[in-house]
Amino acid sequence: MSHRRVFLIDVDNTLLDNDRLQADLVRHLEEEYGPAARDRYWTLFTDRWKRIGYADYLGALQLYREEELHDPRLLKMSSWMVDYPFATLLHPKALEVISELRKRGEVVILSDGDAVFQPRKIERSGLWTAAEGKVLVYIHKEQMTADIEERFPADHYVVIDDKIRILTAFKEIWQDRVTTILPRQGHYALDPALQASSPPPDLSVGHIADLLGLDIEILLPRPPVHRSRPCP
Repeated sequence: MSHRRVFLIDVDNTLLDNDRLQADLVRHLEEEYGPAARDRYWTLFTDRWKRIGYADYLGALQLYREEELHDPRLLKMSSWMVDYPFATLLHPKALEVISELRKRGEVVILSDGDAVFQPRKIERSGLWTAAEGKVLVYIHKEQMTADIEERFPADHYVVIDDKIRILTAFKEIWQDRVTTILPRQGHYALDPALQASSPPPDLSVGHIADLLGLDIEILLPRPPVHRSRPCP
């Protein structure tokens, strides 16, 4: 069944403050393991991110463990990551936004990430339940439009993401079938160079909560009007 409208909402720095998560991780590594361990882990993490295209926290930890096989402290590092209180990272009124958008269409969480840490983050933060279990996690979501359409058919899509390049990619593929919305949250959305590198989105807001005060219907295409033929 094709839904008239599907909202595809990103997670990191769109619904959750992922910049704060990374800052907390760096601080924890320094406090518990020292500056050298902090710097080495972060080098492995960023190098792996550049190579595979998404943030792989646990994969970087495994690489670090291979270098420090005899350090038993590393066994507790993964616990800190997977037991982090992810709900504290929710941007103000993020769950309310999801609830409101569900009144206007189908809401799907759309994220990039690994197959363990990212789903746990979505589940433990409450986003999984808020979206009624409609969650997609890809490696490169902008390359998965055919799969998205098969799983969640729609006449029109609304993509909400803090990365302008992601919004641009969806616009190039779906064109007038998509409305793109950029919440100006996080280091990607606030980087002038990144913003200048792509066309502007259809709508830009200061925070995800700002969507509660907007009449989004004005930005979206109206459904076709079906007129009955007059009797001869």
